[in-house]
Amino acid sequence: MNPFHTIDPNLTKPDGWVLRILLENVQTLRARSTLELQSNNDDGYCSQSSEDKIPDAKQSPDQDKQTEQGDGKVIDHLRALNDPKDSEFIPIVFLSWDLEDLANTPIVFRVLLQCYVGWAKTIVRNEVDVVMLTHLLLYLFTSVPSAIYLYRHFSLIHGFLHTVMHVWYAGSYTLMMHQHIHMRGVLAKKYAWLDHSFPYITDPLMGHTWNSYYFHHVKHHHVEGNGPNDLSSTIRYQRDSLWDFFRYVARFFFLVWLELPLYFLRQHKTTMAFKVAASELGSYLFLYLMATRVNLHATIFALLLPLFVMRIGLMIGNWGQHAFVDDVEPDSDFRSSITLVDVASNRYCFNDGYHTSHHLNPRRHWREHPVSFLQQKHIYAKESALVFCNIDYLMITVKLLQKDYNYLARCLVPIGIQIGMSIEAIAALLETKTRRFTEDEICAKFKHS
Repeated sequence: MNPFHTIDPNLTKPDGWVLRILLENVQTLRARSTLELQSNNDDGYCSQSSEDKIPDAKQSPDQDKQTEQGDGKVIDHLRALNDPKDSEFIPIVFLSWDLEDLANTPIVFRVLLQCYVGWAKTIVRNEVDVVMLTHLLLYLFTSVPSAIYLYRHFSLIHGFLHTVMHVWYAGSYTLMMHQHIHMRGVLAKKYAWLDHSFPYITDPLMGHTWNSYYFHHVKHHHVEGNGPNDLSSTIRYQRDSLWDFFRYVARFFFLVWLELPLYFLRQHKTTMAFKVAASELGSYLFLYLMATRVNLHATIFALLLPLFVMRIGLMIGNWGQHAFVDDVEPDSDFRSSITLVDVASNRYCFNDGYHTSHHLNPRRHWREHPVSFLQQKHIYAKESALVFCNIDYLMITVKLLQKDYNYLARCLVPIGIQIGMSIEAIAALLETKTRRFTEDEICAKFKHS
């Protein structure tokens, strides 16, 4: 068995089920195919090592039925975990711990926790989003006071620790806001004033300019879908080239303030173009005034360094999410994005690893991604979608820039025809999906754009 295919005990419960089902499916099909190879060899046929080539990895009708029944039970269980009306429903309160992990804590803590969960359910829009309120409170009671104190009593040590804290917060906060911008809020309607106002306080502290994430991601990226008109598209870059990666990051870093308004103007969305320009330039003006009129040193650590780190992080993430693009159907969501089953993306970043599922339905709730993936597993297999485990987008980008396709191939969880491929064949397949598209190819394969 591939040592990269292990069930990390820190995976979320749904991720554990997803990965277990996928790996069991691989083992079952490979075992059956090996038996077929042995049978063919006994009948006098020329045989090959099953590591090199496995015949069509298909199950018998009875096996298909058993698999569907097993998957169906898991899907029903995961649905129950997400349904506040079901007796099996389990709210997520913290990202680092599941509630069952806290069963042996002092009774006083458990009582306080129950009181908090009961109160939090009345604050959030969706009862399954208690963890969103937990994190909002975390940021409001750590990030904001720390920044205020930094401006009033600056010290280099505090500035450094403040920046480190926000680098640690960056992933979870950004993916919390990812849910926020797609659903237009996470709090109950009666708290709409807070829901719409807190990002103007927390976004700059976390490295986001005002409203830019919403306009770029929701109104632009999901409209263009990594196509030729997407300003963050990867198709015009060689995705294992360090030079192309630097160009990609630099373009977003220095030109997004100009290119995004111009994009909306080309789409005849003048009002949106004005809003984007006003938000982006207004953010830069705010940074300038804080640096020149209030406290330069505090601004560097509280606002500028988080902005620098966040923008690089966003591009590293998007590069990894859309590095592998099929050269036959590059406009397919199944073939231009990937799925990750890992701790960093899904436990700490609200199931960000299910990027294909997110592109298939941008408004799908983050807790529904594992369920949706299992429901559509056969489609993912038919479309030769890519599923990786125990690797996050950062390491995918790093390994791509190192051209370490063998490492990436070992992290791939094969589905469909991939099950019959060797590690070397998978590595070669992955390499073909990182090639830069020429303008002629783009015109031919993205006709709708």
